[in-house]
Amino acid sequence: MAARADMLPDHGFIGAEPFINGVAQALVHVGGDHGARPPLGNVRIHHGDALDVLSRVPDGALSFLYLLHPDPWPKARHAKRRMMNDGPVDMFAAKLKPGGEFRFGTDHPVYLRHALMVMRRHGRQFDWLCEKPADFQRRPGGWPETRYEAKARRQGHEVWYFRFRCR
Repeated sequence: MAARADMLPDHGFIGAEPFINGVAQALVHVGGDHGARPPLGNVRIHHGDALDVLSRVPDGALSFLYLLHPDPWPKARHAKRRMMNDGPVDMFAAKLKPGGEFRFGTDHPVYLRHALMVMRRHGRQFDWLCEKPADFQRRPGGWPETRYEAKARRQGHEVWYFRFRCR
């Protein structure tokens, strides 16, 4: 988020993180580095559930919405806890402007299959921006690598990138 916010200083960014260590790490990235780079004034960080923040955003206000390497909740009985479910995806569609983009990244094959099934059900709300396998096998431009993505690659995991345009 900090890398993207640094590239686009005239855009506002909101990050949400449920774990205090993740919040602390985000603050390090946006806080500047003692004179060499000033703090990023276009970033706000919420300690808590992203859906709580998103529910307060006006409908049609967002140009981009990123869901990068969410907790996969791999057990079937925990699938209802996944961020990629019908309720959250309906909210994503409501909060994005027409033509706005939802970007999703994961290295977890079970989550990948689950997410694609959910997005297929939402085909009236989103267009999948994919013409060939390379479109989801390579990180698109303007999509900085996350630490979770880097960790997945070090462990030899394949990473997938998905872009959906809101209708």
